[in-house]
Amino acid sequence: MFKWWHKIASAHRSDDTTARGEIIEFIFPRLSKPFFLRMAVVAASALVIFGFLLMPCIIDGESMLPTYKSHGFTLCKKWSYWFDSPKRGDIVIIKYGDRHYLLKRVVALAGDVVEFRNGTLYVNNAPLDEPYLRYFSDWNLPPRTVAPGNCYVVGDNRSQTINGHIFGQINLKRITGQPLF
Repeated sequence: MFKWWHKIASAHRSDDTTARGEIIEFIFPRLSKPFFLRMAVVAASALVIFGFLLMPCIIDGESMLPTYKSHGFTLCKKWSYWFDSPKRGDIVIIKYGDRHYLLKRVVALAGDVVEFRNGTLYVNNAPLDEPYLRYFSDWNLPPRTVAPGNCYVVGDNRSQTINGHIFGQINLKRITGQPLF
């Protein structure tokens, strides 16, 4: 019944020292204790790295243009805010839903007063220097104070109407980390 498997699995056991033999050995390694030990170490490392330290993220949307392009890829550094809080200007990854995350920029911290006047972002009644912006905005939003334990986030692309964006005050506990690159 499993003659084909036996034939393939035994193919590497020959004395073939040519490139063909090395390829077969690479594709069908000997099933031995060292092989299973290596597999266990690789699996445990992947579990630790991708379970606790890094999270793969696909960027689907244009809210952070031109800083991050849509359909891009990054890794989230989950350890970024284990011992520190976000600072103004940081780009953060925010848990938005069950398996949905947002990529936004922190523009104000707890106690700051935030408002938009004719597309210009004001923090504590002073215009915020935002050299990363490339597109004109006509957003207007009355002043609001950021509550303790929160920060204010917004995307870099503000060329669309204010109603078409997800932004505002978020709890610091919802911040998952920062993009790695």
